Amino acid sequence: MKNCSYLRFSLKAIILFSTIIIFGSCSSTRKISKPLDKIFEESPVFTQGFAGFMVVDPEENKTLYSHNEEKYFTPASNTKLFSFYAGLKILGDSIPALQYRIDNDTLYFKATGDPSFLNEDLPGSKVFEFLKQTDNHLAYIAPTFTEKHQGPGWAWDDYNAYYSAERTAFPIYGNMVGFEFEKNKEFPVVSPAIFRDSLVSSKDSLISSRLRRDIVENRFMFNNQEKDSEFSQVVPFKYSSEILVNLLSDTLQKPVSFIQNSALNKKLNNTIYSIPSDSIYKRMLKVSDNFIAEQILLMAANKVSDTLKSDIAIDYMKENHLKDLPDEPMWYDGSGLSRYNLFTPRSMVKLLQKIKAEVPQEELLDMLPSGGHSGTIKNYYKADKPYVFAKTGTLKNNHSLSGYLKTKNGKLLIFSFMNSNYTVPTSVLKAEMEKVLLQIRDNY
Repeated sequence: MKNCSYLRFSLKAIILFSTIIIFGSCSSTRKISKPLDKIFEESPVFTQGFAGFMVVDPEENKTLYSHNEEKYFTPASNTKLFSFYAGLKILGDSIPALQYRIDNDTLYFKATGDPSFLNEDLPGSKVFEFLKQTDNHLAYIAPTFTEKHQGPGWAWDDYNAYYSAERTAFPIYGNMVGFEFEKNKEFPVVSPAIFRDSLVSSKDSLISSRLRRDIVENRFMFNNQEKDSEFSQVVPFKYSSEILVNLLSDTLQKPVSFIQNSALNKKLNNTIYSIPSDSIYKRMLKVSDNFIAEQILLMAANKVSDTLKSDIAIDYMKENHLKDLPDEPMWYDGSGLSRYNLFTPRSMVKLLQKIKAEVPQEELLDMLPSGGHSGTIKNYYKADKPYVFAKTGTLKNNHSLSGYLKTKNGKLLIFSFMNSNYTVPTSVLKAEMEKVLLQIRDNY
């Protein structure tokens, strides 16, 4: 009997101990679940629109909370996280800039999609000195490039905006023209200067901007009636191989010929690298640079196929590195300008786990915008110490935020917050999102 009583006592102790462990491990989750349920169920911001959210603890391999995590949303610039991962898996530590070959007295070269050449937003490229210092004749060979300069699903009337620079095989000056209007002067300073002759003064109202390019050619109309103030604007130029060669010749101060000869493409066996890969990733993620994101996919495609076509890189990534995502990504461009893109919060979280496995944590968090401190969320999610490190994505009536969250207890969590079809100002939406993120930061 004594043995039986001891056994019953032991079983009760084990059950009690197990219960303490179970409820102890769940207490933090309970602290956030009920308040979050209330926010999502009662907030008019979330109930009128469509919201999806998921947060996981990667160390515990545990989902802490989810809401519509299996539904598809328009990701906007959250798409850049997919482009980032493609670069990590394909491009290596340095950006391949040119493929070339020297025959007799001629240096034949073709482009790989590298966005850094004479791009003032990126570190200096080695390519300029390489082409400038050679004593050989320069001959540019057109690579295999079959893309349209604008991506699928882009808004056609954004062509004049700084965020819609054209996708090209050999970018130069970021594929942009800069215009600086000085006080009390009619004509602006133009850079590159080769476009100065393309300026046309107009007295007609340009409505949304002081300067606008013609949609099909490099004809820049401007209306500078407000001469009492300084003003600057950058506008994408209309790209062609002829424009490229003229810009190269003007910049290098030496002739550059253009050769349309696909047979020579396969003979260019040497590669020159330009800048560290992480420098373009950081620029893309911090300020949400659409141009760099698009060029990353073109470079990745060129490396796996010798053809600059975004679909090649996307298909390669889906087949080789993204098969284990919970939901197939509807992925169409590099930047997220396309309305065709559709991802789910749980696939975004899985992608962020994959990225975390590729990049040391401190380096990764430094690349991303940080709440209240840097990048696209410098004015949001403010705190003495940043707790949100994440990529934003915004198109009209769509806003997403996906990345990493540091709790007060020192945990690093992974989350994706996606919103579509809301009608309130985005600033109001972000305030509601902040309530959710603070609840997690303070209670887990």
